[in-house]
Amino acid sequence: MRLVIARCSVDYTGRLNAHLPLATRLLVHKGDGSLLVHSDGGSYKPLNWMSPPCRLVTEVPDEDSASAGVIEQWRVTHAKTGDALLVRIYEVLHDSAHELGVDPGLQKDGVEADLQRLLAEQVEVIGEDLTLVRREFPTAIGPVDLLLRDPAGGTVAVEVKRRGDIDGVEQLTRYLELLGRDPHLAPVRGVFAAQEIKPQARVLATDRGIHCVTLDYEGMKGIESGVPRLF
Repeated sequence: MRLVIARCSVDYTGRLNAHLPLATRLLVHKGDGSLLVHSDGGSYKPLNWMSPPCRLVTEVPDEDSASAGVIEQWRVTHAKTGDALLVRIYEVLHDSAHELGVDPGLQKDGVEADLQRLLAEQVEVIGEDLTLVRREFPTAIGPVDLLLRDPAGGTVAVEVKRRGDIDGVEQLTRYLELLGRDPHLAPVRGVFAAQEIKPQARVLATDRGIHCVTLDYEGMKGIESGVPRLF
């Protein structure tokens, strides 16, 4: 992982266009190819990012950019969509690289682990006629919470959270991109399942073709939750 603190501006072009004017920011270039742009605020959320599969190329700025003070440009292009993130660097304040090794993955808390177990036993909550392949299906970037099969032979990857936010959608997106390359699993569709799904996460999931399911934890345990139901 490479960490760069730099005075930079950032432009995103693709399905939507966005601009970050010149300011000091943290650039995180991860081993999976992704790039995250952070400010000293906004908690853990990046201001902008590019998720894999993508490629970073360092460019020499053109004459106009160089005369404006740009010393280096990073262009990160998504391999499938062609969306691009252009980072214009004016000054580097810190630059370091670190080998983090293989991460063991997130250890689920009690409720999240129970949700995963209950959902594996009640896959009809996700959809009719689905069958469980296995829990914690291993991949090179971490285990998928649930892997299911649909009647047509397609694969359904399910990410289970207590509170579903944008990071969870990004995590499931990475799993889907990786699983979709396996001819034995393709086609693969995603389901984001949580007790509570934040509006921004729902919008992002819908944009990426990921189905969202809100889970009634108490109801799945067989306890009346007080949530109105048809039956």
